[in-house]
Amino acid sequence: MNTPYPFTALVGQDDLRLALVINAVSPAVGGVLVRGEKGTAKSTAVRALSALLPEVEVVPGCRFSCDPQAPDAQCPDGPHDAAGTVARAARMVELPVGASEDRLVGALDIERALAEGVKAFEPGLLADAHRGILYVDEVNLLHDHLVDLLLDAAAMGASYVEREGVSVRHAARFLLVGTMNPEEGELRPQLLDRFGLTVEVSASREPDQRVEVVKRRLAYDDDPAGFAARWADEERAVRARIVAARALLPSVRLGDGVLRQIAATCAAFEVDGMRADIVMARTATALAAWAGREEVTAEDVRQAALLALPHRRRRNPFDAPGLDEDKLDETLEEFGSSDSSDGDGPDDDPDPDGPDGGGRPPEDGGDDGDAGPQVPPQSSAPQAPDPKESDGKEQSEQSASSGAGEQSPAAAAEPFRTKLLSVPGTGAGAAGRRSRARTDHGRTTGARRPQGALTKLHLAATVQAAAPHQRARGRAGRGLVVRRDDLRQAVREGREGNLVLFVVDASGSMAARQRMSAVKGAVLSLLLDAYQRRDKVGLVTFRGAGAEVALPPTSSVDAAAVRLEALPTGGRTPLAAGLLKAHEVLRVERLRDPVRRPLVVLVTDGRATGGPEPVAHAARAAGLFAAESIASVTVDCESGPVRLGLAGQLAQGLGGTVVTLDELRADSLAGLVKDVQDHRNRRAA
Repeated sequence: MNTPYPFTALVGQDDLRLALVINAVSPAVGGVLVRGEKGTAKSTAVRALSALLPEVEVVPGCRFSCDPQAPDAQCPDGPHDAAGTVARAARMVELPVGASEDRLVGALDIERALAEGVKAFEPGLLADAHRGILYVDEVNLLHDHLVDLLLDAAAMGASYVEREGVSVRHAARFLLVGTMNPEEGELRPQLLDRFGLTVEVSASREPDQRVEVVKRRLAYDDDPAGFAARWADEERAVRARIVAARALLPSVRLGDGVLRQIAATCAAFEVDGMRADIVMARTATALAAWAGREEVTAEDVRQAALLALPHRRRRNPFDAPGLDEDKLDETLEEFGSSDSSDGDGPDDDPDPDGPDGGGRPPEDGGDDGDAGPQVPPQSSAPQAPDPKESDGKEQSEQSASSGAGEQSPAAAAEPFRTKLLSVPGTGAGAAGRRSRARTDHGRTTGARRPQGALTKLHLAATVQAAAPHQRARGRAGRGLVVRRDDLRQAVREGREGNLVLFVVDASGSMAARQRMSAVKGAVLSLLLDAYQRRDKVGLVTFRGAGAEVALPPTSSVDAAAVRLEALPTGGRTPLAAGLLKAHEVLRVERLRDPVRRPLVVLVTDGRATGGPEPVAHAARAAGLFAAESIASVTVDCESGPVRLGLAGQLAQGLGGTVVTLDELRADSLAGLVKDVQDHRNRRAA
């Protein structure tokens, strides 16, 4: 067995270690979500914590780790008798990103159930993690339905498996730890709220601390056992402290004054729902127990807020995480606890006895959520353009519209709810919410012979396949005999996420500030829609002499919002260059992710003025998309009383559809009329 890196030998990452210890003391806190870049000891810290957890006593032979003192009455391996106990180390179970639902919750052997009449259940990872740690690396890349199942089990302390009329329930109480890199995409706010605590981690910028990290890591790699032995005393001390804190936890007093501070803090930061209040109360209680106190103090409340509230303040993916600590201190002072043992406020020193100072708040006293490039969707202060591109930013709208010069970035208009843009046909890409796809979840649309293990039985098709053979099997009129050849797998249809590639015209013909503000607002609205539908996004812009990939395809829509906000405008309109660049991006992405279908959203007024024979070259470039049947939607940004309809002609060349900015709104009257007309035209055809 590999020797884990000692928890007490970790350098820095005080908040991460404190959050892990709090959950070890009180798993009811609800786990911890660790956000940050790779190579910051996230996985090392979790594995190190598992070695500190006290041993657990289990019922011999129970696959679900039942506690002999209080066995689960509904354990599938029960009922248990008093046959003794077995002590083992607490497990750390890792859930891989590509895990299936069967691997997570367990699987019923449907073939044995039908062919042999045996109700057999194979436990999954949730059962393995019971009374231990469940670690999910890159939790933001996990399929939504798996995250829902995971968090439901963590919240209820039990896992339920129901298929074809057979139901199994078993206990599943574990310390949940998820890690993620925000640049690879965010979790939905509803899922963020289900994690008890959150921690932002990053590599230290202090040279001395980085040197110490390297020294310790090299020493561990050279001799893991010897390195661990040097930290054995510290490890035993922390393990004993966790045991003592668990024993003290039921005695910790949470006074009314402290509860009032917790409620006031959650209200001041406008946190939705009541989960934050409950998590803060449990966290503050665990902090007091960890410090060896029987009473919660104001400083416990402050530290609990810093860990439990930042991720709950995000209402959309473009809101920056973090907490205003000055506002937090003012709230705690205003609603000071009269029954707190440390007096009135959060100004006392934090608990110095945390793991290597783990009780300290961030030293910079500011926002602790700057791990990802995020910007509010309605920012009134546009970011400054690159100095190399800002020479003509003060030119008038008239000169900009003629294609000469450049304007500073315009702020995006307020985003809105967009109508659904989808890829036609049925795909088989990653689970999402945009286009039709063959998936393991969704409505049943048919049946087929199983290819491999049977997972989703189509009962009617199975009976229909077995019925004609009953006389030959000698059981006609005496019950149905089902053989393996009769089994049919259900074919289900759900939704997939797509690659939404935005191709945005940033040229002078689009550069009137009011119009560009509306265009950015529309693209931002589509980005929000892509986030909600679990798409990947990319951004190509064209202006002046050519086109560029402003953002390669990624799951981080907030990164796309940042690039969009800083998008300068002006210059000529190299439409063909923009289309060719987009075509090349799709070609490369198809090699990386062949099953994810693309949707090109071209935002333009249809004019082409850059390069030789701009109109003819643009038409030929558009033909490439039509020839490969790439789904596309052209957003027509032409305005004014006289319109040339160039965007509509371009959409025909692309083989896609065209919508105006007004029709893009889901509640637009113009869009409703157009939808009705399109429906009538399809019926007439």
